[in-house]
Amino acid sequence: MEYRIERDSMGELKVPKDAYYGAQTARAVANFPISGLRFPRTFIQALGAIKHAAAATNLELGLLDETRAKAIMQAAEEVIEGKLDDEFVVDIFQTGSGTSSNMNANEVIASRANEILTGKRGGKEPVHPNDHVNFGQSSNDTIPTAIHVAVALETHRTLLPALRELHAALLEKARAWDDVVKIGRTHLMDATPIRLGQEASGWARQVELGIQRLEDSLTRLYELAQGGTAVGTGINTHPEFGRRVAAKLAERFGLPFREAENHFEAQHSKDAAAEFAGQLSTVATSLMKIANDIRWLASGPRCGLGEIQLPAVQPGSSIMPGKVNPVIAEALMMVCAQVMGNAVTVQVANTHGNLDLNVMMPVIARNLLESVTFLGNAVRVFTEKAVRGMEANRERAEGYVEWSLSMVTSLAPVIGYDRAAEIAKRSVKEGRTVREICLEEKVLPEEELNRILDPRRMTEPGVAKE
Repeated sequence: MEYRIERDSMGELKVPKDAYYGAQTARAVANFPISGLRFPRTFIQALGAIKHAAAATNLELGLLDETRAKAIMQAAEEVIEGKLDDEFVVDIFQTGSGTSSNMNANEVIASRANEILTGKRGGKEPVHPNDHVNFGQSSNDTIPTAIHVAVALETHRTLLPALRELHAALLEKARAWDDVVKIGRTHLMDATPIRLGQEASGWARQVELGIQRLEDSLTRLYELAQGGTAVGTGINTHPEFGRRVAAKLAERFGLPFREAENHFEAQHSKDAAAEFAGQLSTVATSLMKIANDIRWLASGPRCGLGEIQLPAVQPGSSIMPGKVNPVIAEALMMVCAQVMGNAVTVQVANTHGNLDLNVMMPVIARNLLESVTFLGNAVRVFTEKAVRGMEANRERAEGYVEWSLSMVTSLAPVIGYDRAAEIAKRSVKEGRTVREICLEEKVLPEEELNRILDPRRMTEPGVAKE
Protein backbone atom coordinates (compact mmCIF):
# COMPACT_ATOMS: atom_id res chain seq x y z
CA MET A 1 0.00 0.00 0.00
CA GLU A 2 1.22 3.48 -0.83
CA TYR A 3 1.17 6.18 1.82
CA ARG A 4 1.38 9.92 2.14
CA ILE A 5 2.57 11.91 5.16
CA GLU A 6 -0.02 13.88 7.11
CA ARG A 7 0.56 16.05 10.17
CA ASP A 8 -1.35 16.98 13.30
CA SER A 9 -0.39 18.60 16.60
CA MET A 10 1.39 15.43 17.68
CA GLY A 11 3.58 15.17 14.60
CA GLU A 12 3.77 13.26 11.32
CA LEU A 13 1.92 10.07 10.47
CA LYS A 14 1.59 7.80 7.46
CA VAL A 15 -1.88 7.74 5.93
CA PRO A 16 -3.02 5.57 3.00
CA LYS A 17 -2.34 7.59 -0.15
CA ASP A 18 -5.90 7.40 -1.49
CA ALA A 19 -7.63 8.09 1.84
CA TYR A 20 -9.48 11.34 2.33
CA TYR A 21 -9.00 11.22 6.09
CA GLY A 22 -5.86 12.53 7.79
CA ALA A 23 -3.58 12.06 10.76
CA GLN A 24 -6.10 12.37 13.60
CA THR A 25 -8.36 9.77 12.03
CA ALA A 26 -5.41 7.44 11.43
CA ARG A 27 -4.34 7.79 15.07
CA ALA A 28 -7.87 6.91 16.21
CA VAL A 29 -7.93 3.83 13.97
CA ALA A 30 -4.63 2.72 15.53
CA ASN A 31 -5.78 3.52 19.08
CA PHE A 32 -9.19 1.83 18.98
CA PRO A 33 -9.05 -1.57 17.23
CA ILE A 34 -11.88 -2.75 19.46
CA SER A 35 -15.13 -3.86 17.86
CA GLY A 36 -15.09 -3.22 14.14
CA LEU A 37 -18.38 -1.37 14.66
CA ARG A 38 -18.71 2.01 12.96
CA PHE A 39 -21.30 4.74 13.04
CA PRO A 40 -24.34 3.94 10.87
CA ARG A 41 -25.27 5.79 7.69
CA THR A 42 -27.80 8.12 9.30
CA PHE A 43 -25.24 9.41 11.81
CA ILE A 44 -22.71 10.12 9.04
CA GLN A 45 -25.45 11.88 7.08
CA ALA A 46 -26.23 14.00 10.14
CA LEU A 47 -22.55 14.92 10.57
CA GLY A 48 -22.36 15.96 6.92
CA ALA A 49 -25.49 18.07 7.26
CA ILE A 50 -24.10 19.81 10.34
CA LYS A 51 -20.83 20.63 8.55
CA HIS A 52 -22.77 21.92 5.54
CA ALA A 53 -25.00 24.09 7.72
CA ALA A 54 -21.98 25.38 9.67
CA ALA A 55 -20.14 26.44 6.50
CA ALA A 56 -23.26 28.12 5.12
CA THR A 57 -23.83 29.94 8.40
CA ASN A 58 -20.23 31.11 8.68
CA LEU A 59 -20.42 32.35 5.08
CA GLU A 60 -23.61 34.31 5.90
CA LEU A 61 -21.96 35.80 8.98
CA GLY A 62 -18.88 36.85 7.02
CA LEU A 63 -16.64 34.52 9.00
CA LEU A 64 -15.65 32.24 6.12
CA ASP A 65 -14.75 33.26 2.58
CA GLU A 66 -16.95 32.14 -0.27
CA THR A 67 -14.35 29.95 -2.00
CA ARG A 68 -13.64 27.82 1.05
CA ALA A 69 -17.27 27.78 2.20
CA LYS A 70 -18.61 26.52 -1.13
CA ALA A 71 -15.93 23.83 -1.38
CA ILE A 72 -16.73 22.66 2.15
CA MET A 73 -20.45 22.64 1.36
CA GLN A 74 -19.89 20.61 -1.81
CA ALA A 75 -17.76 18.08 0.06
CA ALA A 76 -20.27 17.95 2.94
CA GLU A 77 -23.06 17.30 0.45
CA GLU A 78 -21.14 14.26 -0.78
CA VAL A 79 -20.96 13.04 2.82
CA ILE A 80 -24.70 13.55 3.18
CA GLU A 81 -25.32 11.57 0.01
CA GLY A 82 -23.18 8.66 1.20
CA LYS A 83 -20.43 9.01 -1.41
CA LEU A 84 -17.68 9.08 1.22
CA ASP A 85 -18.98 6.53 3.73
CA ASP A 86 -15.92 4.30 3.35
CA GLU A 87 -13.79 7.11 4.79
CA PHE A 88 -15.54 7.00 8.17
CA VAL A 89 -13.33 4.36 9.72
CA VAL A 90 -13.23 5.07 13.47
CA ASP A 91 -14.53 2.44 15.91
CA ILE A 92 -17.60 3.21 18.03
CA PHE A 93 -15.58 2.53 21.19
CA GLN A 94 -13.31 5.56 21.12
CA THR A 95 -12.98 8.87 22.93
CA GLY A 96 -16.19 9.43 24.88
CA SER A 97 -16.82 12.85 23.34
CA GLY A 98 -16.74 11.41 19.83
CA THR A 99 -13.89 13.79 18.99
CA SER A 100 -12.24 11.16 16.79
CA SER A 101 -15.35 10.88 14.65
CA ASN A 102 -15.84 14.65 14.51
CA MET A 103 -12.24 15.00 13.31
CA ASN A 104 -12.78 12.13 10.89
CA ALA A 105 -15.59 14.21 9.33
CA ASN A 106 -13.50 17.40 9.43
CA GLU A 107 -10.54 15.74 7.74
CA VAL A 108 -12.56 13.97 5.07
CA ILE A 109 -14.48 17.13 4.16
CA ALA A 110 -11.33 19.30 4.19
CA SER A 111 -9.45 16.77 2.07
CA ARG A 112 -12.27 16.52 -0.46
CA ALA A 113 -12.65 20.33 -0.51
CA ASN A 114 -8.94 20.68 -1.20
CA GLU A 115 -9.27 18.18 -4.03
CA ILE A 116 -12.13 20.23 -5.46
CA LEU A 117 -10.06 23.41 -5.28
CA THR A 118 -6.58 22.13 -6.17
CA GLY A 119 -6.94 18.65 -7.60
CA LYS A 120 -4.86 17.31 -4.69
CA ARG A 121 -6.32 15.09 -2.00
CA GLY A 122 -5.42 15.60 1.67
CA GLY A 123 -3.43 18.32 3.39
CA LYS A 124 -4.66 21.46 5.10
CA GLU A 125 -4.45 24.06 2.34
CA PRO A 126 -6.45 25.93 1.32
CA VAL A 127 -9.09 24.26 3.55
CA HIS A 128 -8.04 23.32 7.09
CA PRO A 129 -10.06 20.66 8.96
CA ASN A 130 -10.04 22.62 12.25
CA ASP A 131 -9.78 26.25 11.15
CA HIS A 132 -12.40 26.06 8.42
CA VAL A 133 -14.52 22.88 8.46
CA ASN A 134 -14.81 22.89 12.28
CA PHE A 135 -15.01 26.69 12.58
CA GLY A 136 -17.40 27.77 15.33
CA GLN A 137 -17.84 24.19 16.55
CA SER A 138 -16.55 21.70 19.08
CA SER A 139 -16.93 17.95 19.16
CA ASN A 140 -18.75 18.60 22.42
CA ASP A 141 -21.68 20.29 20.71
CA THR A 142 -21.41 18.68 17.27
CA ILE A 143 -21.67 15.05 18.39
CA PRO A 144 -24.71 15.67 20.65
CA THR A 145 -26.33 17.52 17.75
CA ALA A 146 -25.57 14.64 15.39
CA ILE A 147 -27.10 12.17 17.85
CA HIS A 148 -30.35 14.12 18.06
CA VAL A 149 -30.58 14.75 14.32
CA ALA A 150 -29.74 11.17 13.35
CA VAL A 151 -32.12 9.54 15.83
CA ALA A 152 -34.98 11.88 14.89
CA LEU A 153 -34.38 11.24 11.19
CA GLU A 154 -34.20 7.46 11.56
CA THR A 155 -37.30 7.41 13.73
CA HIS A 156 -39.33 9.34 11.17
CA ARG A 157 -37.97 7.34 8.25
CA THR A 158 -38.03 3.82 9.64
CA LEU A 159 -39.78 3.27 12.95
CA LEU A 160 -42.84 5.54 12.97
CA PRO A 161 -44.00 4.51 9.47
CA ALA A 162 -43.62 0.84 10.43
CA LEU A 163 -45.59 1.31 13.65
CA ARG A 164 -48.34 3.18 11.81
CA GLU A 165 -48.65 0.33 9.32
CA LEU A 166 -48.83 -2.20 12.14
CA HIS A 167 -51.46 -0.12 13.91
CA ALA A 168 -53.60 0.01 10.74
CA ALA A 169 -53.22 -3.74 10.16
CA LEU A 170 -54.26 -4.55 13.73
CA LEU A 171 -57.27 -2.24 13.50
CA GLU A 172 -58.32 -4.07 10.36
CA LYS A 173 -58.07 -7.41 12.19
CA ALA A 174 -60.07 -5.95 15.07
CA ARG A 175 -62.87 -5.07 12.65
CA ALA A 176 -62.71 -8.35 10.76
CA TRP A 177 -62.75 -10.46 13.92
CA ASP A 178 -65.36 -8.52 15.86
CA ASP A 179 -67.90 -11.35 15.61
CA VAL A 180 -65.47 -14.13 16.61
CA VAL A 181 -66.29 -15.02 20.23
CA LYS A 182 -63.57 -16.90 22.06
CA ILE A 183 -62.62 -17.70 25.59
CA GLY A 184 -60.61 -15.13 27.49
CA ARG A 185 -57.58 -16.23 29.50
CA THR A 186 -56.08 -14.80 32.64
CA HIS A 187 -53.07 -16.47 34.28
CA LEU A 188 -53.16 -18.55 31.06
CA MET A 189 -56.30 -20.16 32.47
CA ASP A 190 -59.85 -19.99 31.12
CA ALA A 191 -61.65 -16.74 31.88
CA THR A 192 -64.88 -15.18 30.62
CA PRO A 193 -65.56 -14.89 26.89
CA ILE A 194 -64.02 -12.14 24.81
CA ARG A 195 -64.18 -11.38 21.11
CA LEU A 196 -61.02 -11.93 19.10
CA GLY A 197 -61.57 -8.47 17.66
CA GLN A 198 -61.47 -7.02 21.16
CA GLU A 199 -58.10 -8.64 21.80
CA ALA A 200 -56.79 -7.26 18.51
CA SER A 201 -58.12 -3.81 19.38
CA GLY A 202 -56.06 -3.94 22.57
CA TRP A 203 -52.94 -4.68 20.55
CA ALA A 204 -53.74 -1.83 18.18
CA ARG A 205 -54.14 0.60 21.06
CA GLN A 206 -50.79 -0.47 22.52
CA VAL A 207 -49.12 0.38 19.21
CA GLU A 208 -51.01 3.67 18.97
CA LEU A 209 -49.86 4.70 22.44
CA GLY A 210 -46.31 3.67 21.57
CA ILE A 211 -46.38 6.02 18.60
CA GLN A 212 -47.60 8.82 20.86
CA ARG A 213 -44.85 8.13 23.40
CA LEU A 214 -42.16 8.35 20.74
CA GLU A 215 -43.61 11.48 19.19
CA ASP A 216 -43.71 13.17 22.58
CA SER A 217 -40.11 12.23 23.36
CA LEU A 218 -38.97 13.49 19.98
CA THR A 219 -39.87 17.03 21.02
CA ARG A 220 -36.86 16.96 23.37
CA LEU A 221 -34.60 15.50 20.69
CA TYR A 222 -35.43 18.42 18.40
CA GLU A 223 -33.40 20.67 20.70
CA LEU A 224 -29.83 20.86 19.38
CA ALA A 225 -26.63 21.54 21.30
CA GLN A 226 -24.88 23.25 18.38
CA GLY A 227 -23.61 26.67 19.39
CA GLY A 228 -22.42 25.73 22.88
CA THR A 229 -18.92 24.71 21.70
CA ALA A 230 -16.63 23.33 24.44
CA VAL A 231 -18.70 23.48 27.65
CA GLY A 232 -21.91 25.28 26.69
CA THR A 233 -20.67 28.87 26.93
CA GLY A 234 -20.38 29.31 23.17
CA ILE A 235 -16.74 30.32 23.24
CA ASN A 236 -15.19 30.88 19.77
CA THR A 237 -18.49 30.97 17.92
CA HIS A 238 -20.94 33.65 16.82
CA PRO A 239 -23.99 34.19 19.11
CA GLU A 240 -26.33 33.44 16.20
CA PHE A 241 -24.46 30.34 15.05
CA GLY A 242 -26.52 27.73 16.93
CA ARG A 243 -29.87 29.20 15.96
CA ARG A 244 -28.93 29.48 12.29
CA VAL A 245 -27.48 25.98 12.07
CA ALA A 246 -30.60 24.52 13.69
CA ALA A 247 -32.80 26.42 11.24
CA LYS A 248 -30.84 25.08 8.28
CA LEU A 249 -31.09 21.52 9.57
CA ALA A 250 -34.82 21.98 10.09
CA GLU A 251 -35.23 23.22 6.53
CA ARG A 252 -33.15 20.39 5.06
CA PHE A 253 -34.90 17.56 6.87
CA GLY A 254 -38.38 18.99 7.40
CA LEU A 255 -38.26 18.48 11.15
CA PRO A 256 -38.65 21.18 13.85
CA PHE A 257 -35.04 21.31 15.02
CA ARG A 258 -34.20 24.32 17.17
CA GLU A 259 -31.35 25.61 19.26
CA ALA A 260 -31.27 24.21 22.79
CA GLU A 261 -32.92 26.39 25.42
CA ASN A 262 -29.98 25.76 27.74
CA HIS A 263 -26.65 24.73 26.22
CA PHE A 264 -25.30 23.52 29.55
CA GLU A 265 -28.11 21.00 29.91
CA ALA A 266 -27.78 20.02 26.26
CA GLN A 267 -24.06 19.23 26.56
CA HIS A 268 -23.60 18.16 30.15
CA SER A 269 -26.40 15.56 30.07
CA LYS A 270 -27.98 13.21 27.59
CA ASP A 271 -31.36 13.09 29.33
CA ALA A 272 -33.30 13.39 26.07
CA ALA A 273 -31.43 10.41 24.66
CA ALA A 274 -32.02 8.41 27.85
CA GLU A 275 -35.71 9.30 27.80
CA PHE A 276 -36.03 8.22 24.18
CA ALA A 277 -34.21 4.97 24.91
CA GLY A 278 -36.71 4.33 27.69
CA GLN A 279 -39.66 4.96 25.40
CA LEU A 280 -38.15 2.66 22.79
CA SER A 281 -37.90 0.02 25.51
CA THR A 282 -41.56 0.56 26.44
CA VAL A 283 -42.58 0.15 22.81
CA ALA A 284 -40.46 -3.01 22.68
CA THR A 285 -42.27 -4.46 25.70
CA SER A 286 -45.61 -3.77 24.01
CA LEU A 287 -44.49 -5.44 20.81
CA MET A 288 -43.08 -8.39 22.76
CA LYS A 289 -46.50 -8.87 24.40
CA ILE A 290 -48.31 -8.66 21.05
CA ALA A 291 -45.94 -11.09 19.34
CA ASN A 292 -46.19 -13.51 22.26
CA ASP A 293 -50.00 -13.32 22.34
CA ILE A 294 -50.10 -14.16 18.65
CA ARG A 295 -47.70 -17.08 19.19
CA TRP A 296 -49.92 -18.45 21.96
CA LEU A 297 -53.11 -18.08 19.96
CA ALA A 298 -51.49 -19.75 16.95
CA SER A 299 -49.94 -22.56 18.99
CA GLY A 300 -50.54 -26.10 17.87
CA PRO A 301 -51.99 -26.14 15.34
CA ARG A 302 -53.73 -29.32 16.53
CA CYS A 303 -52.53 -29.69 20.10
CA GLY A 304 -52.30 -26.07 21.15
CA LEU A 305 -54.77 -23.20 21.28
CA GLY A 306 -54.98 -22.88 17.51
CA GLU A 307 -57.43 -19.97 17.58
CA ILE A 308 -55.62 -18.12 14.83
CA GLN A 309 -53.48 -19.30 11.95
CA LEU A 310 -50.30 -17.55 10.89
CA PRO A 311 -48.99 -17.55 7.32
CA ALA A 312 -46.49 -20.34 6.72
CA VAL A 313 -43.26 -18.67 5.59
CA GLN A 314 -40.68 -21.46 5.92
CA PRO A 315 -40.24 -25.04 7.17
CA GLY A 316 -39.97 -25.13 10.94
CA SER A 317 -37.78 -28.12 11.64
CA SER A 318 -34.78 -29.95 10.27
CA ILE A 319 -36.12 -33.23 11.70
CA MET A 320 -39.93 -32.95 11.94
CA PRO A 321 -41.54 -32.84 8.47
CA GLY A 322 -44.49 -30.51 8.11
CA LYS A 323 -43.70 -28.45 11.21
CA VAL A 324 -44.20 -24.70 10.79
CA ASN A 325 -43.12 -22.23 13.47
CA PRO A 326 -44.06 -18.60 14.28
CA VAL A 327 -40.63 -17.41 13.13
CA ILE A 328 -41.62 -13.84 12.23
CA ALA A 329 -42.99 -13.22 15.72
CA GLU A 330 -39.86 -14.74 17.22
CA ALA A 331 -37.61 -12.46 15.15
CA LEU A 332 -39.51 -9.44 16.46
CA MET A 333 -39.22 -10.71 20.02
CA MET A 334 -35.43 -11.01 19.72
CA VAL A 335 -35.20 -7.47 18.40
CA CYS A 336 -37.35 -6.30 21.32
CA ALA A 337 -34.93 -7.96 23.75
CA GLN A 338 -32.02 -6.19 22.04
CA VAL A 339 -33.81 -2.83 22.26
CA MET A 340 -34.42 -3.29 25.99
CA GLY A 341 -30.73 -4.06 26.51
CA ASN A 342 -29.71 -1.07 24.41
CA ALA A 343 -31.89 1.15 26.60
CA VAL A 344 -29.98 0.04 29.69
CA THR A 345 -26.69 0.87 27.95
CA VAL A 346 -27.90 4.35 27.02
CA GLN A 347 -29.24 5.07 30.49
CA VAL A 348 -26.04 3.89 32.17
CA ALA A 349 -24.06 6.01 29.71
CA ASN A 350 -26.16 9.04 30.62
CA THR A 351 -24.92 8.82 34.21
CA HIS A 352 -21.44 9.69 32.92
CA GLY A 353 -22.17 13.30 32.07
CA ASN A 354 -19.46 14.16 34.56
CA LEU A 355 -19.54 17.89 35.28
CA ASP A 356 -19.55 19.59 31.87
CA LEU A 357 -19.50 16.78 29.30
CA ASN A 358 -20.93 13.33 28.77
CA VAL A 359 -18.10 10.93 27.93
CA MET A 360 -20.07 8.02 26.49
CA MET A 361 -21.70 9.69 23.49
CA PRO A 362 -20.59 7.28 20.74
CA VAL A 363 -22.17 4.28 22.45
CA ILE A 364 -25.33 6.31 23.09
CA ALA A 365 -25.53 7.15 19.40
CA ARG A 366 -24.88 3.61 18.27
CA ASN A 367 -27.39 1.95 20.61
CA LEU A 368 -30.18 4.42 19.93
CA LEU A 369 -29.79 4.15 16.18
CA GLU A 370 -29.54 0.38 16.30
CA SER A 371 -32.74 0.19 18.34
CA VAL A 372 -34.66 2.48 16.00
CA THR A 373 -33.48 0.75 12.84
CA PHE A 374 -33.82 -2.83 14.06
CA LEU A 375 -37.23 -2.20 15.59
CA GLY A 376 -38.51 -0.41 12.50
CA ASN A 377 -37.35 -3.22 10.21
CA ALA A 378 -38.68 -5.97 12.48
CA VAL A 379 -42.10 -4.30 12.84
CA ARG A 380 -42.36 -3.86 9.08
CA VAL A 381 -41.60 -7.56 8.49
CA PHE A 382 -43.99 -8.60 11.29
CA THR A 383 -46.80 -6.58 9.71
CA GLU A 384 -46.16 -7.83 6.18
CA LYS A 385 -45.42 -11.49 6.85
CA ALA A 386 -47.47 -12.25 9.96
CA VAL A 387 -50.22 -9.80 10.89
CA ARG A 388 -51.76 -9.07 7.49
CA GLY A 389 -52.03 -12.75 6.60
CA MET A 390 -53.14 -14.25 9.90
CA GLU A 391 -56.66 -15.68 10.01
CA ALA A 392 -59.12 -16.58 12.73
CA ASN A 393 -59.97 -20.23 13.29
CA ARG A 394 -63.55 -19.42 14.14
CA GLU A 395 -64.78 -22.94 14.80
CA ARG A 396 -61.86 -23.72 17.12
CA ALA A 397 -62.18 -20.46 19.03
CA GLU A 398 -65.94 -20.69 19.51
CA GLY A 399 -65.73 -24.36 20.39
CA TYR A 400 -63.62 -23.64 23.44
CA VAL A 401 -66.19 -21.20 24.79
CA GLU A 402 -68.92 -23.72 25.49
CA TRP A 403 -66.49 -25.99 27.31
CA SER A 404 -65.12 -23.29 29.56
CA LEU A 405 -65.99 -23.34 33.25
CA SER A 406 -65.97 -19.55 33.18
CA MET A 407 -69.32 -19.60 31.44
CA VAL A 408 -70.70 -19.99 34.94
CA THR A 409 -69.50 -16.48 35.83
CA SER A 410 -72.52 -14.80 34.26
CA LEU A 411 -74.79 -16.99 36.43
CA ALA A 412 -73.21 -15.91 39.71
CA PRO A 413 -75.14 -12.61 40.03
CA VAL A 414 -78.39 -14.56 39.49
CA ILE A 415 -77.93 -17.78 41.46
CA GLY A 416 -75.11 -16.73 43.82
CA TYR A 417 -71.38 -17.41 43.83
CA ASP A 418 -71.49 -20.61 45.90
CA ARG A 419 -74.17 -22.30 43.76
CA ALA A 420 -72.27 -21.29 40.61
CA ALA A 421 -69.05 -22.77 42.05
CA GLU A 422 -70.83 -26.06 42.73
CA ILE A 423 -71.98 -26.22 39.11
CA ALA A 424 -68.44 -25.51 37.91
CA LYS A 425 -66.99 -28.31 40.06
CA ARG A 426 -69.59 -30.77 38.82
CA SER A 427 -68.83 -29.74 35.24
CA VAL A 428 -65.17 -30.63 35.77
CA LYS A 429 -65.91 -33.89 37.55
CA GLU A 430 -68.39 -35.15 34.98
CA GLY A 431 -66.73 -33.73 31.86
CA ARG A 432 -69.90 -31.91 30.85
CA THR A 433 -70.61 -28.30 29.94
CA VAL A 434 -72.01 -25.74 32.37
CA ARG A 435 -75.07 -25.42 30.16
CA GLU A 436 -75.79 -29.16 30.35
CA ILE A 437 -75.55 -29.20 34.15
CA CYS A 438 -77.81 -26.16 34.49
CA LEU A 439 -80.45 -27.63 32.18
CA GLU A 440 -80.40 -30.90 34.08
CA GLU A 441 -80.74 -29.17 37.45
CA LYS A 442 -83.32 -26.73 36.06
CA VAL A 443 -81.38 -23.88 37.62
CA LEU A 444 -83.31 -21.39 35.48
CA PRO A 445 -85.94 -21.53 32.77
CA GLU A 446 -84.24 -22.58 29.53
CA GLU A 447 -84.99 -19.31 27.74
CA GLU A 448 -83.47 -17.23 30.55
CA LEU A 449 -80.53 -19.63 30.89
CA ASN A 450 -79.75 -19.33 27.19
CA ARG A 451 -79.92 -15.56 27.43
CA ILE A 452 -77.52 -15.46 30.38
CA LEU A 453 -75.14 -18.01 28.85
CA ASP A 454 -75.03 -16.27 25.47
CA PRO A 455 -71.25 -15.87 24.90
CA ARG A 456 -71.61 -12.78 22.70
CA ARG A 457 -73.69 -11.07 25.38
CA MET A 458 -70.92 -11.73 27.91
CA THR A 459 -68.45 -9.70 25.81
CA GLU A 460 -70.56 -6.54 25.82
CA PRO A 461 -70.36 -3.80 28.47
CA GLY A 462 -73.08 -3.51 31.10
CA VAL A 463 -74.36 -7.08 30.91
CA ALA A 464 -73.71 -7.77 34.61
CA LYS A 465 -75.90 -4.77 35.53
CA GLU A 466 -78.96 -5.97 33.63
